[in-house]
Amino acid sequence: MQRVEKELTRLIQEIDYDEVTKLFGMLSGGKRLRAKLILKIASEHKDAPLLAAIVELIHGASLLHDDVIDEAMTRRGVTSVNATDGSKTAVMLGDILYSKAFTELVAFDRDVAREIASSVTALSKGEMMDVKMAEEFNSNEDVYLKMLYLKTATLIESAAKASAILAGKDADSHALYGRNLGLSFQIIDDILDITATAEVLGKPAMNDFVEGKCTLPYIYLYELLNEEDKKRLVASHTKDISEDEALWIKTKMQEHKTIEKSFKLAQKLSLEAQNVMSKDKELVAILQTMIQRSY
Repeated sequence: MQRVEKELTRLIQEIDYDEVTKLFGMLSGGKRLRAKLILKIASEHKDAPLLAAIVELIHGASLLHDDVIDEAMTRRGVTSVNATDGSKTAVMLGDILYSKAFTELVAFDRDVAREIASSVTALSKGEMMDVKMAEEFNSNEDVYLKMLYLKTATLIESAAKASAILAGKDADSHALYGRNLGLSFQIIDDILDITATAEVLGKPAMNDFVEGKCTLPYIYLYELLNEEDKKRLVASHTKDISEDEALWIKTKMQEHKTIEKSFKLAQKLSLEAQNVMSKDKELVAILQTMIQRSY
């Protein structure tokens, strides 16, 4: 990962603007999941660290824009750029990171470049879908999973596939691995938003529902509630939830086991990914570590 960080530093310095360097330094690097995947899959290729850095620039840009859309004041427990420097600056910084990423991407093989570039279109489409879906309560699991794939899983899928192309490995099996890893990872995050504490999350618990996001535990719950309770759940959507209302929702989720049902889907997706990568112990280990996060 030191090679990736070195490439990121170089790319940011090449932009030659102190304000960008300062603001980029304020961003939380996070788990660097996409970069780690690329380095693992294409470990012997000399351009793997650069590709990983490009994908991290794209991911960082998408998070900057996401924070502006959500009006989020923190990101991974760190104050967001839109909170410290305003939404205009956050959007422009995101645009700069996207542009720099694409500038570097064109030097790669056409199939590699096209794979990463197309995922940016998909994740932007997913972001727009997410915004539209937050306007009203969504109880459609298929619609939610499609949005989740576009917004979250597609860049992980493309990172895995592009690095497989780079390394001359089976692109389709690595793409399936990346897709399912991305989906299951986000489903676990959705669960943790409900079950974890604000201290662990770095944001208020059940914040997704307050922001208008109907994640799988809420969708499954809605399916199982009686009509009166359905109306109560929908009435809480996008509202600041009181402690009593939060307790009611969690109690109903426990009663109907919607957290467990969501976790089972994440397990199923993870198992499918493990099966196609059964010979690669390190990639299997990444899946197992992800799915075992406490909820």
